[in-house]
Amino acid sequence: MTVGKEWYTTDNPAIYFEDTSIGRLKKQLWEASEEEIDEILLEYGIPSPSELGKPGTYIQNTPRAHVIEKRRKNDLIFVPIGCTENHGVHANSGLDTFMVTQFLEGVRRYTKKQGCEANLTFTPLNFGGHPYHHIGMPGTIIMPEEVVKETLIYTMLGLWNDGFRKIILVNNHGHLWMLESAIQEFCKRFQLPGVFQVIDWHRAVREFFYPVNREDSLETHFIHADEAETSVGLLLFNEMIDMNYVVDAQSKPLCCDGHFDTSVDSFHRIHRWSEGEGHAAIERRGTPEGVVGTPSIATARKAKRPIAAIMKILTLIQDEILEEYPAGTVPPVELVTLRTEAEMAPFLKEPLSEGWKSVDELPRIGIFQKL
Repeated sequence: MTVGKEWYTTDNPAIYFEDTSIGRLKKQLWEASEEEIDEILLEYGIPSPSELGKPGTYIQNTPRAHVIEKRRKNDLIFVPIGCTENHGVHANSGLDTFMVTQFLEGVRRYTKKQGCEANLTFTPLNFGGHPYHHIGMPGTIIMPEEVVKETLIYTMLGLWNDGFRKIILVNNHGHLWMLESAIQEFCKRFQLPGVFQVIDWHRAVREFFYPVNREDSLETHFIHADEAETSVGLLLFNEMIDMNYVVDAQSKPLCCDGHFDTSVDSFHRIHRWSEGEGHAAIERRGTPEGVVGTPSIATARKAKRPIAAIMKILTLIQDEILEEYPAGTVPPVELVTLRTEAEMAPFLKEPLSEGWKSVDELPRIGIFQKL
């Protein structure tokens, strides 16, 4: 049913889609049959083995001449961001990293066939930042927030200097505020024109993680190392998941029951899960199993629709950004920075071309320059 010209509703009052290109795509995927979802996954080559070591997949395992050739057609790059984290004894601690790299590899495979191959970089964060309540958990390796931010800031700077002027951080872990902060600080510190975004992929396709009355639907709300995450693992890298060891676990709030939302903001509550501590036990005390939920009921089938959705959406994001700003172009310098077009001209040339200058030669401006 259509309401006015702005929203599409569904049988579930919590699920609705805006009348935009993203909303219309979500609506199409929401209404797609399982056979149509399978066809999308087949187009993207899902499931496939990890391509972290496959030549030609990431800029780090591709001959530089080929990287340059691809960048001249497409200067947008996806940066996968995961972590090392205890996800229960049944799952791998690199689950977040393999999730995000493997569906991005699907995006690369698909866009290559479409003639505009996506660029991928190795994840700059093998360990990641973590919320306080993960402290003390074996298998979870916690980097300080400033390490996470500075790593991302200088990853973005290096990519920009190499001609990748549209940078999309694709987050698969509970340190979103650090990524948002890194983008803001990067822009304040360097004032470089470009398109810089973080997409928290679970939230981006939250509708497809809601339990609904459909055979391929998840049955519980997304929290941590649960039905949802285990289902994605079973779809993308089932050999890293051993369901013989699966254990379910739940935690109870110490106070403020119903105030804090779950991982994809399913309930539209007053707090996101990351907006406080002390209302629930830390993981070490409350759920030492490393699980919050029921991974025992996970199946690969339940992950198909959300994975199809995020790959289609990331493809659309790339297409729409490049349609507005084709390779080699950026948003107007004087609208998105305090610099001038004349000042930026040599820095926006192709790296190592005649007259090009590196960002290391660019004068710093503003009150946020790092000394």
